Amino acid sequence: MAEIKKVRQMTENPYVNLYQIDGVNKKGHPSNYFVASRAKQIPELKLKTRKNTPDGVVIYSLYGEKRDHVVLIRQYRYAIDDYIYELPAGLVEPGEDYHDAAVRELHEETGLDFEPIQADPMFEKPGFTTIGMTDESCATVFGYASGEITSRFEEENEEIEVVLADRAEVRRILKEENVAIICAYQMMHFLSETTPFGFLTDGTGQV
Repeated sequence: MAEIKKVRQMTENPYVNLYQIDGVNKKGHPSNYFVASRAKQIPELKLKTRKNTPDGVVIYSLYGEKRDHVVLIRQYRYAIDDYIYELPAGLVEPGEDYHDAAVRELHEETGLDFEPIQADPMFEKPGFTTIGMTDESCATVFGYASGEITSRFEEENEEIEVVLADRAEVRRILKEENVAIICAYQMMHFLSETTPFGFLTDGTGQV
């Protein structure tokens, strides 16, 4: 296992920072690595805390009486200078339960109300987003959305279009559009299932 020799903080920003890591791998080869993190200071890095506390939450929500539409957002991202389809998501505030964060974030991004379902913790536990670049991890919350779409609660720096996609539209998006990988995997579940959230069930049809 590699050994970390030194960590240096390169930036001081409120939402994401860059850290330089000097280390030696198990073969004795020195490494100079850069990691982006939501951590505001070195002691908050996951390599220091050894805790996988979710920085954010990803929301997989179904919509409609038949629950035959999935809630997506089409969002402009500077990293690609283009639009990309994603699941609604956002940061978990300090001390906030990530289920509560999911309710808040879905409402802020879409105007919709969100009712989380209780899923086995193994489906919700935080997963790392792009581990080659960042220690950021996000929990996934599943549930049902209702209400009317509005951009009234959208932040000024966001450029978001809410999409309620049926299976035909999901198939088109996967074929033709930019799609975030976490979103793409859940869209594949949506396409293949006849029962809403079928992959979360225990074999008896119960989530």
